[in-house]
Amino acid sequence: MKPLSRRRFLQSSSLLAGTALLPQFKSTQNSLRLGGPIFLKSDDPVELAKEHRRLGYSAAYVPAVKVGETAKIQAIRKAFAEQNVIIAEVGAWVNMLDQDAEKRKKNIDYVTERLALAEEIGALTCIDIAGSYNPKHWDGPDARNLTKDYFDATVENCRKVIDAVKPKTAKFALEMMGWSLPNDADSCLKFIKAIDRPAFAAHVDIANIINSPERFYQNTALINDTFKKLGKWIVSCHAKDVVGKDVHFAETMPGRGSMDYATYLRNVTALPREVPLMLEHLRTAEEYDEARLYVMKVAKDIGISLA
Repeated sequence: MKPLSRRRFLQSSSLLAGTALLPQFKSTQNSLRLGGPIFLKSDDPVELAKEHRRLGYSAAYVPAVKVGETAKIQAIRKAFAEQNVIIAEVGAWVNMLDQDAEKRKKNIDYVTERLALAEEIGALTCIDIAGSYNPKHWDGPDARNLTKDYFDATVENCRKVIDAVKPKTAKFALEMMGWSLPNDADSCLKFIKAIDRPAFAAHVDIANIINSPERFYQNTALINDTFKKLGKWIVSCHAKDVVGKDVHFAETMPGRGSMDYATYLRNVTALPREVPLMLEHLRTAEEYDEARLYVMKVAKDIGISLA
């Protein structure tokens, strides 16, 4: 009998820990809509859409375009639809809780504009983090990021953004973080209830919330619990991985860490609708190639087709 490698041991341990929470997957699952950044130097929507398809992607981050550039937006929508590539996300990565009032207003205005772009271009969602009270890093940790004041201010900001745009199709979502709210499914549900807007949805990034030994070793249970609680509100997911050393956890690309990707993909494709899984935070085309090929292999091994 071969000895268990560290990676196989961690996966086996997390699988056993998550058995009680394992959802009943649909007999016919959705196809996987995988996406990620591309490195093609082009502004031509047709070329960009075809490059996504060449890489096996059926989901995309929004190309470079601004609200009001009607002709360009229509060209992007047409080219990507013809290649069956959905615009998954419009990122709005600014601090909506900046302690400088002028900067805070400017950031909220920017997020509002990005949600308007998501609506105009037909994207599924606009995503930001709630923000941070950290005085030095816009997305950094701070004890106040877990307080009621933080929660209430975020509810107000999200309502303000959504009410300004009144989107009919695009959703606004907050990315989960390991050191600020929302930091798990339960806190995300509290935001959904408090914000009380149909246009507010859930975004899942499991790697971001693996911030303790329990969540690391029992990440199968964490994945299942997250999707079980948030399923009908989830509009987009991110694909990363986590590697652990002693009690420290670091982000890495899919396949180089200990996340149970088979369970992750089963959950993503068992949702009520097709939800994109987006690679991020890698530096080179070669790194993205390694990551996407790993995710594609896991999908193939467990019988999930690509969209």
